[in-house]
Amino acid sequence: MQQVDEKAGYIMTLPRKDLFDLPEGVIYLDGNSLGVLPRHAAARAQQVITQEWGVQLIRAWNSAGWMDLPRQVGNRIARLIGAPEGSVATGDTLSIKVYQALAAALKMRPGRRIILSDRGNFPSDLYMAQGLIGTLDKGYSLRTPPPESVVKAITEDVAVVMLTEVDYRSGRRHDMKAITDAAHAAGAVMIWDLAHSAGAVPLDVAGSNAEFAVGCSYKYLNGGPGAPAFIYARPDIVESVEPALAGWLGHDAPFAMEPGYRPAMSAERLRVGTPPILQLAVLDAALDVWEGVDMHEVRAASIALSERFIAEVERRCPELTLASPRDPGQRGSQVSFAFNESYAAMQALIERGVIGDFRAPDLMRFGFTPLYLDDADVVAAAEVMEEVIGGGLWRDPKYQVRARVT
Repeated sequence: MQQVDEKAGYIMTLPRKDLFDLPEGVIYLDGNSLGVLPRHAAARAQQVITQEWGVQLIRAWNSAGWMDLPRQVGNRIARLIGAPEGSVATGDTLSIKVYQALAAALKMRPGRRIILSDRGNFPSDLYMAQGLIGTLDKGYSLRTPPPESVVKAITEDVAVVMLTEVDYRSGRRHDMKAITDAAHAAGAVMIWDLAHSAGAVPLDVAGSNAEFAVGCSYKYLNGGPGAPAFIYARPDIVESVEPALAGWLGHDAPFAMEPGYRPAMSAERLRVGTPPILQLAVLDAALDVWEGVDMHEVRAASIALSERFIAEVERRCPELTLASPRDPGQRGSQVSFAFNESYAAMQALIERGVIGDFRAPDLMRFGFTPLYLDDADVVAAAEVMEEVIGGGLWRDPKYQVRARVT
């Protein structure tokens, strides 16, 4: 049901449960790890397989618009992250996009040898930095102070500051504008990882003035498992960006078949290989659910849901400890609770239809996605948590067995 929020000045349109294929009897609090299937995405995939690939074959690169799909999807993501049209390229994985941004950034500051992140950053981002340092073998090093000490650690020997805006474990949120300003004041290049931000919180990448931003699309954007990543490059610098991975589709004229690399004169130069058309088509369909949605509305609903959840859980389950910032302004759209038996407790919750996830060593993590969650859902989830924790149901030996994916 729509209602007018007079203070905000927009029509409240959330949740949009009818647009998603939600399994009956499931309360899904893991959209911060893998979003729910949009109801019409499967039909779009079937269309690409049977009508485009099946009938048009190779002609579909032109006749079905496959070649332009990465740019089309990039522009739709740009709107959600506060970036201008033409500044976002899609394809490959988030790790590849981190590598591209980091390699390009280091070339922009040839006299400096420090990459600054924080010790709470997502491991893959740190792994990519470590791998690049080893490949270049030019004396680079990675510094990872505590998250709260990042600004003080931005000294004049830092080449690049690379941070994830919303922490994947606790949901703690960095101040994008303040940290970017501090990085630029010290002469460093700024890279933001938006994996847990895009589709969860209002973003103004252009307003932050950061040189690069990267992100994935299978979490809050609901693009499906392995959905393509994206990379933003600030328009005023893009023509000076030197791609470390000079792939065919980043060439200015791929079908000229030139023996030498000549990068495209836009963010398209940050494309690498042949775009994954099936995955891009599903993501394009998934992005339809965002039409007419105001990110400030999403944020307001997210805060209301997470605050209600925290209150209910703390009242019902005193054994749990809030591991996320208490102030909703300092966290993204997820909440974590610490518990010594978090893995087993989460398995018990999942078996009872409340799906969150576990992050080592002791966190139960819950994501709040206002497109398909409402207040009744979070209260019902807390009731099940009370049953599992208060009743000690997690002690069942079957919940102690670790799966490969946690």
